[in-house]
Amino acid sequence: MITRALGGDEAAYARLRNKYWRPLHAMLSRMIHNKHDADDLTQEAFIKAFASLRSYNPEYAFSTWLYKIASNNCIDYLRKRRLQTVSIDNPIRLRDGEVQMELPDRDAPRPDTPITSSERTAILTEAVRNLPEKYRKVIELRHTHELEYADIAERLNLPLGTVKAHLFRARALLLKRLQGKLEHFQDD
Repeated sequence: MITRALGGDEAAYARLRNKYWRPLHAMLSRMIHNKHDADDLTQEAFIKAFASLRSYNPEYAFSTWLYKIASNNCIDYLRKRRLQTVSIDNPIRLRDGEVQMELPDRDAPRPDTPITSSERTAILTEAVRNLPEKYRKVIELRHTHELEYADIAERLNLPLGTVKAHLFRARALLLKRLQGKLEHFQDD
């Protein structure tokens, strides 16, 4: 049949197409999971095969050669489909109208970040201000003025162990008070 097809016999082309159409289409359907695309790819496979029929080597099965053409074409199709890109400069068209595509700037602060930060600072400042004075002083010296434990002990004329104990208790109180404040904000 291939020799007859190479000789220009259109009936030979038709017989080859009819013989291999269904199995080739089934293979392509399994590869891409879309009947309409499989129809097109099957047709393209036959067009490519018949256009390069002179390169067919009769030592191998025609079906193997044809399936290789079809699978390579399908792989190329899948690569092109996967590589489709969307321009970030062009609007995306939806049923409702045009929508400009916006990509988030991960480095830019969110609109609510300064408010959230200032609220957090205010809550923390208030919590520190409401600590008993002996705890408030060590917290401020340690975390606001960034003094070492020994320097705090010297400045307040306290033993080093007392400074550490005051800091531990102050932090525990702050944690307890701040957790209550945060739970209140999460409920709102």
